[in-house]
Amino acid sequence: MKPKLLYTIVIFTVLFSTYAHFFTSSSGLQFFSTSLAIIFLAGLLGKATETVAHFAGERLGGFLNATFGNAAELIIAIFLVREGLFDMVKASITGSIIGNLLLVLGLSIFAGGLKFKQQKFNPLLAGHNASLMLLGVIALFIPAAFARDLSKNHMDTFSLVVAGALIVAYFLWLIFSMITHKTELSDDPLGNHEQEEEPLWGKGTAILILVVATVFVAIQSEWLVHSIQEVALALGWSELFVGAFVVAIVGNAAEHSAAVFMALKNKIGGAMEIAVGSSLQIALLVGPLLVFISLFFGQPMDILFTMEELVAIGVAVFIAISISRDGMTNWFEGILLFVVYLLIGTAFYFV
Repeated sequence: MKPKLLYTIVIFTVLFSTYAHFFTSSSGLQFFSTSLAIIFLAGLLGKATETVAHFAGERLGGFLNATFGNAAELIIAIFLVREGLFDMVKASITGSIIGNLLLVLGLSIFAGGLKFKQQKFNPLLAGHNASLMLLGVIALFIPAAFARDLSKNHMDTFSLVVAGALIVAYFLWLIFSMITHKTELSDDPLGNHEQEEEPLWGKGTAILILVVATVFVAIQSEWLVHSIQEVALALGWSELFVGAFVVAIVGNAAEHSAAVFMALKNKIGGAMEIAVGSSLQIALLVGPLLVFISLFFGQPMDILFTMEELVAIGVAVFIAISISRDGMTNWFEGILLFVVYLLIGTAFYFV
């Protein structure tokens, strides 16, 4: 999509959602318009991040895309926490993890595989990512396993310990992967170079667009939260389905576009960094941060997830590790990830 057309659509959708929020009482229209605005704002975030990646490299660019893409998810979740909708928050965390590992990564691998018979990425990085994903699963399973033996106060304290440990582990991972072992985990260890396109903007302009778009996403996210409960009730959707799929898909729009674009340019390493890196950031940073943020609203949120959510996350991590362990991808592996996502989504809809 050309920049001018994207600008026009973003402005139109933002104005449309503003009108729906202030001048209509239809929660359905408000939900639709804000979701649309967030999706196109996320597309703008993705384009800006792609430009930053041109100057900073695939790994850093992918990290920035995951960070700014997850900003929408974090902002939505903070407003949900403020409203005390903890079940929906946990469902959105679950949905974001499985959405990135199955839908975003699946679409990226499939799209890239249709254009290139086989795409390669750093297997050493894939191995470390697999270990981190397992850490996230373990950190969620342990509280659930001991929940019956812990009082509410003990569970709240345990949740803070788990959240703090995950946040420390995530920042140590950033130091490890981007400073001490940067060369070993480089963007393109296999020498796959494609002709670089000229960036849409300069580096300063791209960073400014990232910041401005994130601010507008924050505003739209607050409006989305105000309308989402009424819409879910009207349609008969459970909080689990709304959080895990509706909120997660809207919040992950930036990753969807940027990861697919990178895969189509034979930069599957960058696409993996966006999809897998975003899941890791949600599991090890965003989710734990929400536990601490909930304290400021006077309602502590524990880190106790339902069995359905734990199974979904565990299955997603298992298949993602299986797909990525050899450092190569093809279009059929993308189909496998998407099929698992469809199965989990169907199960969540009927719960």
